[in-house]
Amino acid sequence: MPTSGVLEPDAGSATAPALRDRLGDILDDHHALLGLYRDLAVLRRIDEQCLAMARQGALALWAPIAGQEAVLVGAARAAERHDHLFISYREALMAALRGVPPEQVLPMWRGSALGGWDPDEYGITNPAIIVGAHGLHAAGYAMAAALDGSQDRAIAFFGDGATSQGDLNEALNFAATTTAPVVFFCTNNQFAISVPVAQQTAVQPAQRAHGFGIPSLRVDGNDVLAVLAATRTATAHVRAGGGPYFVEAVTYRLGPHTTNDDPTRYRSAAELEAWRARDPVERMRRFLADSGLLTDADADEVRNAADDAAQRYRTACAELPEPDAAGIFEHVYAAPHPLIDEERRAYADYLASLGGAATPAGPAGPSTGKEVPR
Repeated sequence: MPTSGVLEPDAGSATAPALRDRLGDILDDHHALLGLYRDLAVLRRIDEQCLAMARQGALALWAPIAGQEAVLVGAARAAERHDHLFISYREALMAALRGVPPEQVLPMWRGSALGGWDPDEYGITNPAIIVGAHGLHAAGYAMAAALDGSQDRAIAFFGDGATSQGDLNEALNFAATTTAPVVFFCTNNQFAISVPVAQQTAVQPAQRAHGFGIPSLRVDGNDVLAVLAATRTATAHVRAGGGPYFVEAVTYRLGPHTTNDDPTRYRSAAELEAWRARDPVERMRRFLADSGLLTDADADEVRNAADDAAQRYRTACAELPEPDAAGIFEHVYAAPHPLIDEERRAYADYLASLGGAATPAGPAGPSTGKEVPR
């Protein structure tokens, strides 16, 4: 399948008129175009800050998004309020685009909570760590919405590696056979940790959808306008009752898989530099500048917005409460459970034997003055 784009095509894509037709309200709107660039720059700056905080020990882990910002921004800005987003760890900062504040984005990455925000409030789930499992959640949510006669739809975001997981293939089959209103959005960043996509599948991920009877589109994932248009195409199909749709966004992870990874062990410097030339943030900046739509004042405003966002994340991280060790037993079951009570007491005894102190929580769980939302 061809890789479709909207911005001036580079070596990896071709201009697609059908995608441009989805952008009539964007291409002639200076503020809308500048807003997309601002979002790209802000996410890049937040990502850099979170990576630095992880290197400094302030965060336990971080999954960098550098190089993939156009996927997050394009898809999030195309999604409507009735589109419920099911994300994996790489899309964590998509929550920021849905209005989730830093103090609710960061707790999971610091290790101070198992989650961060109320998914129903923002229309986006907390990041799924089990690869591909949330595809089933998205399919099930969409099936239930259809049975309820709701206008809700689901969009599941996952990487190319997830296409090798049974859970995702089951989700595709369930969605297809029930014509569930769900978009499956594959971010093909070329690697499943260290395994190249060519070693995972003999065909493009978008082509695999056809085996389930699901239509698909392959798009330039470094082109924010193309991603936005592709997402609009997919959601329009779903909204019209056409059943599930599959989007593959072809991009590249410029950084490590997570802060525990060393990508120099499995990819070359030459390959990395070739993809740096297709940087989605710089590409959008260049498009605006060449079109006469980016003034010095605009550039300064975007830079300041990015720096302010990074500062908010630094401050929020520093102010996160330290978790109570006994808190690991909270919210396991909706009601008190004797096995959890027994394990809580045993763990408290263990901590006390080390010279520390952990107050076992009661059957209903402890009450704290400043509890991080889960």
